[in-house]
Amino acid sequence: MKKTPFTEKHIALGAKMAEFAGYNMPISYSGINDEHAAVRKNAGVFDVSHMGEFILKGEHALDLIQRVTTNDASKLKVGQAQYSSLPNDNGGLVDDLLVYCLEENKVYMLVVNASNIQKDWNWISRHNNRNVEMHNISDKTGLLAIQGPNATTILQPLTEIDLMNMKYYTFAKGKFAGVDNVLISATGYTGAGGVEIYFEDKDDNANKIWNAIFEAGAASGIKPVGLGARDTLRLEMGYCLYGNDIDDTTSPLEAGLSWITKFTKDFTSKEVFAQQKAEGVERKLVGFEMIDKGIPRHGYEIKDFRGDSIGVVTSGTQSPSLGKAIGMGYVRTASAAIDTEIYIKVRDKLLLAKVSKIPFV
Repeated sequence: MKKTPFTEKHIALGAKMAEFAGYNMPISYSGINDEHAAVRKNAGVFDVSHMGEFILKGEHALDLIQRVTTNDASKLKVGQAQYSSLPNDNGGLVDDLLVYCLEENKVYMLVVNASNIQKDWNWISRHNNRNVEMHNISDKTGLLAIQGPNATTILQPLTEIDLMNMKYYTFAKGKFAGVDNVLISATGYTGAGGVEIYFEDKDDNANKIWNAIFEAGAASGIKPVGLGARDTLRLEMGYCLYGNDIDDTTSPLEAGLSWITKFTKDFTSKEVFAQQKAEGVERKLVGFEMIDKGIPRHGYEIKDFRGDSIGVVTSGTQSPSLGKAIGMGYVRTASAAIDTEIYIKVRDKLLLAKVSKIPFV
C-alpha cells in the first residue's frame, strides 16, 4: 500500500487503518460518530493526500479542459475553483473533479479522485492533441482538509491569507505555518465550512503543517478525522461519491448534476446529455430516509409498493446528525418525487422508506 505524508502520524495516534484506493488510510480515530460531531460542531482534520492533482499549462490548456469537462471553465478567474465532471464517450462519467484557475486561459490544476488518477490521466492525455503541457503532481502533493464551523478561526493565526472572508470555491496562495507556496481553498466535502490546504511534500513541510494545525487547535479541541466520518458527512449533504453514486454508466443529468453540465460549449457526450435534457431521464438519483428500522447499503434493491424493482441503493448509512438511517439511490423517474414511499430490500425483508430532499441536513 502507498503511504501519504501523514501515514506514520495516523498510526502513532492509534487510528484504525485500511486500504483505500491503494493507500493505507485512517478510517477512524476516536469513533465515526465522535469525529462526525467534531466536524459539524467544531473542526476536524482530514488527510486527503491520496487525491490526484494534475497541472495543465499552455495556450491551449483551457481549450482542452473545455472539451473534456461538462462545466464551463472559461468563467473562471484566477483564484476561483469549480466543481465539474469528465464525461466518457457513452454518456457516463470518467470521474468528477475540481478545476482551479492558476493563470487565466493558461495554467490550471485539476483535482481528481484517488482511485481514478491513472484512468483520468489517460483520458485527458488521449484528448490532448494540441500539445498542452501536462504534469501529474499527485505523488508530491500533500493535502489536508480542515473542516467545520471553527476551522478558519483556528487556522487564521497561521497565515496572512484572509481565511475568515474567503468566499466559497475561491483560493489563494501564500505562506502557511511557515511553509511557502501553500494553496488554500474554501472547498470541502462535508458541507460544514472550512478549507483545503495543498502543499509540496518536500523537506519537513508535512510535519510543520500538521503540527502547527494541531497546536493552534488544541485549546479548541480540534480532532483528526478518518474516512469513515468523511463518508457520513458527505452523505448527509447528498454529495456524490465516485464509484458509488456516479460511475461510467451514470449521466450527470441522472445524478442531479445538470447544474455542472453547460451546453454553451462542445464537450464529450454533449449530444447524449442534450437528448436526455430534451426527453427527460428514465431514472434519477434521489435521497431517502428509512421509516422502518434498518441500514440501507450500496447495492441493495429498491422496490415499489407492488414489490416491483425500481432501482438500487448507491450509498447508505446511519446519519449521526439525524439519528436515523438515510441513503441515496437511483429510482425510476416516476418514483422520484419527494415523499414517495419506497421499499429497501434488506436481506429477505422489504423495509419502508420515503424519498426526501437533499441535503438531509
